[in-house]
Amino acid sequence: MVAAGAILVPGSAYADPTQDEVEDRIEELNQEASTLVEEYNQAQEDHEAAEAQYEEIESQVGDEQERYDELQEQVQQFANATYQSGDLDSATNVLTSEGPEALLEQNADLNYLSENQIQELDDFSDSAERLFSLKDESEQALQDAEDQLEEAEEAKEEVESKIEEQQELLAEFPGSDPSSEGADDSGGSYTGGAGGNAGSALDFAYAQVGLPYVYGGTGPNGYDCSGLVQASWRSAGVDLPRTTYAQAEVGQRITDMGALQPGDIMFFSGMGHNGLYAGDNQMVHAPRTGRNIEVVGLAAYWGGQFEFAVRL
Repeated sequence: MVAAGAILVPGSAYADPTQDEVEDRIEELNQEASTLVEEYNQAQEDHEAAEAQYEEIESQVGDEQERYDELQEQVQQFANATYQSGDLDSATNVLTSEGPEALLEQNADLNYLSENQIQELDDFSDSAERLFSLKDESEQALQDAEDQLEEAEEAKEEVESKIEEQQELLAEFPGSDPSSEGADDSGGSYTGGAGGNAGSALDFAYAQVGLPYVYGGTGPNGYDCSGLVQASWRSAGVDLPRTTYAQAEVGQRITDMGALQPGDIMFFSGMGHNGLYAGDNQMVHAPRTGRNIEVVGLAAYWGGQFEFAVRL
């Protein structure tokens, strides 16, 4: 990690940075951290999906286990009936067979069973096969869930490392962060002219102004950028995906900043960051760690970072 007071310039030793070098490094770290946050969010999504799949399969295994136990009891009853009839050899085969499939291969020993009983033993074999297949799937789903969790934790640690470096750099040059230009973190209510769902989404977003940025945050005490966008539109009755990448695929794409309307979701820096257009060349967003949710002007920094927007 580069120390807060020095930047490594290729081909040279550590040197005191210029303000321009620090600002360039800050921008680089902001973009990198934004991307890692969204990768962390996606890892969480994948992990939750894997856990849900595991729980569903475990439920199916439980149902199949009950069926398996019922059929096993029926086989025991067949054996007992055979024993009582004096056909001891056949009863012994039933009780000592390595499994239902091996049992069914002993055709000569099953002549004493009725056609219905043979069918039940067939069902027993099928049930066992389904049961163990489901158990295999359940174990694989559990392993996948653990892998997803490990990846999510690694992404989280990497984000924390980048955030720490970013904070150290910013501490050396307070007030030099170009992304904070024109920021308003005083809180308050949306007073623009948007109505309908867009107005509701902006009302919610403005009500969160002043809360801290929390990477991976979905509220209510803090949000990351896509978490704030998702929660704002959910308050308006619109369900959005969790990550910036998925949110970018929803709705009508707008590439001209001059055509933006309040409530449009703006994307920046390779889709590693987003926010809600508020009208009057302003945006409400959750910027990055160490900062609060804010309303910021789009001139200069953010205007230069704009890639496109989507309209719901």
